[in-house]
Amino acid sequence: MPQIKDIVKMLEQYAPLAYQESYDNAGLQTGNSTDAVTGILLCLDCTEAVVEEAVAKGCNMVVAHHPVIFKGIKSLTGKSYVERTIIKAIRNNIAIYASHTNLDSIHNGVNAKIAEKLELQNVKMLSSKPHTLLQLVFFVPVADTDKVLDAIHKAGAGQIGEYSNCSFQVTGTGRFTPSENADPTIGEASKPEQVQENRIEVVFPAYKKNSIMNALLAAHPYEEVAHYLTILENQNQEVGIGMVGELKTEQSEEQFLAYLKEKMNLQGLRYTSIGNKTIKKVAVCGGAGSFLIKDAIRSGADAFVTGDVKYHEFFDAEGQLMIADIGHYESEVYTKEIFYDTISKNFPNFAVYLSNVNTNPIRYTF
Repeated sequence: MPQIKDIVKMLEQYAPLAYQESYDNAGLQTGNSTDAVTGILLCLDCTEAVVEEAVAKGCNMVVAHHPVIFKGIKSLTGKSYVERTIIKAIRNNIAIYASHTNLDSIHNGVNAKIAEKLELQNVKMLSSKPHTLLQLVFFVPVADTDKVLDAIHKAGAGQIGEYSNCSFQVTGTGRFTPSENADPTIGEASKPEQVQENRIEVVFPAYKKNSIMNALLAAHPYEEVAHYLTILENQNQEVGIGMVGELKTEQSEEQFLAYLKEKMNLQGLRYTSIGNKTIKKVAVCGGAGSFLIKDAIRSGADAFVTGDVKYHEFFDAEGQLMIADIGHYESEVYTKEIFYDTISKNFPNFAVYLSNVNTNPIRYTF
């Protein structure tokens, strides 16, 4: 039976914590990581009712999108729903794990799920994150090249989109003189040496630096490994915020609003009108995404679907696109499906449940 730490490891391979925003608090929030997992309940928000549901279903782990512990807690006296939820979880030995802005930031995360629900095509990141990639250049004897490359590829180097084991190499002559205190693999102390070497270049996500460097140093035959690490300005097409894609067919404003309500199971929404323009290209961002309005306009989107848009922010549409505020809960509730698919794929003989609790604090009247 898997332990909580096994579930955590798998979830963090899918949505690395390195991609969460600085203000966030994703990760394991309560529970003993070595406890065996009896069942997992999936939700958007972990509340008291969700913890009670977990207990009733025999689950000792809750996986949520929103962290229940977000701000600093100085006491646990039950004075707020956050404290009461934590107390109830601890009393019932329930582990709570949250995958938040890190799940927002990956190419197969929250925004990909919205794009899937809307059946968007030709989908790509709306705002890619820079400085998330590193380039590694190193030199290795020709005869040892394959062994070293295999080691760093297994550690995660050279994975670019749908292509794996990517590298570039060119052969040249390496020159060096070992000191009297050196223990050279090739050559002798105090004697100049030259070796046919390959210069290898690979790219990888910055958060994998330590594991890849450890693999390089362990597999490389040299006592001292000549290498360079460079932070790339390249935008990472697999890491960013929001997504943009195209509808199968152009729709009028009225058609798109009806389509949006149907596909996202909405009771209502707020929007800006674009008159007689048709809608084909659609940008999306789960949760509060008004900070991406200008990015949506730059992408050429005809509509931007998000939540939590403030009154004055609707003016930022400038008549160039429709802003459709479908609600925070409504835009992110399907994260439960992401968790379900990911966990079930990796632990197929395991009890995983979608929470039946509607944690949306907002009600609508018409």
